[in-house]
Formats: sequence, C-alpha cells, structure tokens
Amino acid sequence: QVQLTETGGGSVQPGGSLGLSCVASGSVFTIYNLGWHRQAPGKQRDLVAIMGSGGTKTYADSVKDRFTISRDNAKNTAYLQMTSLKPEDTAVYYCYYSDPINGDFWGQGTQVTVSS
Repeated sequence: QVQLTETGGGSVQPGGSLGLSCVASGSVFTIYNLGWHRQAPGKQRDLVAIMGSGGTKTYADSVKDRFTISRDNAKNTAYLQMTSLKPEDTAVYYCYYSDPINGDFWGQGTQVTVSS
C-alpha cells in the first residue's frame, strides 16, 4: 500500500560524503515517520536516522555529528546527507516508513561502501 523509492548510495573513501533520498508514495498517511536503518553483514539492522512529520529527528549516536536528515512533506521525501564517512558505516541502508494506519514499510536497500 505504501511504496518506498530509495536512491543514492555508492562507494567512497573514508572521509567522503554521500546523499540518500527516499520517496514515499501510495496510501501515505498525513502523519508518518521516514528515515533509514542499516545492516552490515552478520549484524543487526539498526536505526540510522528518522524524522517525524512534525520535524522531530532521531539519530544513532554513531552518526549524530556526521549525518543530517531532512524531509519535504509536500513531496513525501526524506534526505540523508552523510559526511565524514567511516569504514564502519559500510552497510545496506534501508529506507523505513511507519504510520498508525498502514504500519511499517521498507525500501529495497542501497549499498554504502566506505573503504580505502
């Protein structure tokens, strides 16, 4: 019912930057959370950053000073600017959407690789 179109990702050297975007479409509710979780091989899928419709932001401690999430409610789109990337940031990044009517939805994932 809700579709997530996730773009961005790629391969960069440590200290580099990448930007991700996610567009929610379909039966999108007026109030929803939109952001990203990530999962590295052999590890749990953990929250990276998420933003509510009203502007509240939540970051993982490991990215709080390096990543910035924003959103355009008119476009149902979230953006994640990632700077000062570290090898530890290497993971598949999944866009995440939730609202009280439709529930949770995940994007297809995009690979972020940080290596020398």
